[in-house]
This record gives sequence, C-alpha cells and structure tokens, in this order.
Amino acid sequence: MIKLSKNDYKTIFHHAIANLPNEACGLIAGTKDGSDKVIKKVYLLTNTDHSNEHFSLDPREQLAAVKDMRANGLVLLGNWHSHPETPSRPSDEDKRLAYDKTASYMILSLMDSDNPVLNSFHIEGNTAEREELVIE
Repeated sequence: MIKLSKNDYKTIFHHAIANLPNEACGLIAGTKDGSDKVIKKVYLLTNTDHSNEHFSLDPREQLAAVKDMRANGLVLLGNWHSHPETPSRPSDEDKRLAYDKTASYMILSLMDSDNPVLNSFHIEGNTAEREELVIE
C-alpha cells in the first residue's frame, strides 16, 4: 500500500494542470515499513522534454531533490507524471524506462480534467501491477 495526503494530491494535480498540454513530472519521497509506503513529500520537477507524450526529469532538480530527501531523513519512493490525453496506466515507454523495480510509479490521467484519475504502479519488465493507493 502507498499513502498520499490530500494536500500532496492537490499539489500534483495543480502542477499537472499548470503544465498542460505537456506531461508534468516529479519525485515522491517518504518512509517505508515493509511493503507499505507513506509519501511525506512530493517534488515538482521540470519535464525537460516539454512533450505531451513523454517526460525526462531535470537532472539538476532531481539531484537537489535527492539531497533534500537525505537531509530530511526521507527515502526516494518513486516518481509521478501526468498523462494529459491518455488513461492512468503505464505506456510501453513508461514500462521500458522503469529501471527501479522497488519504485512506485504514479500516473495522473487528465483525459477528463473534471475527473482526474491517479494510480500507482509497480513495474517490472513488461508487467505493471496497480498498487493500493490511499489518499487521506
């Protein structure tokens, strides 16, 4: 299970809306207890691809986020990105680029911006399994 606060959900949503028509992206950090993850901080990063079909995290921002995590006793739990025009599920490219099998990959679909859908996935190879996501 992975837990996300409503405030952090809103932060992700607003960043994704602000970056339309492109994908927005970032990192998630927090604590782990066995297979349970609690997100304590969401990082909003720049999509250096400036594309509505894929993203690349800004390397400088990524390094600064990891330094901040270490300084605050948090661990990297994974990343998040938006899909402006497609469902909340990993694309073939998302699966191909999912190198860390311990990470959570969160995808916010804005296909219907009045009804956004956020899911979290565990990706290994070509297999993506939805994780239980609790927004509280």
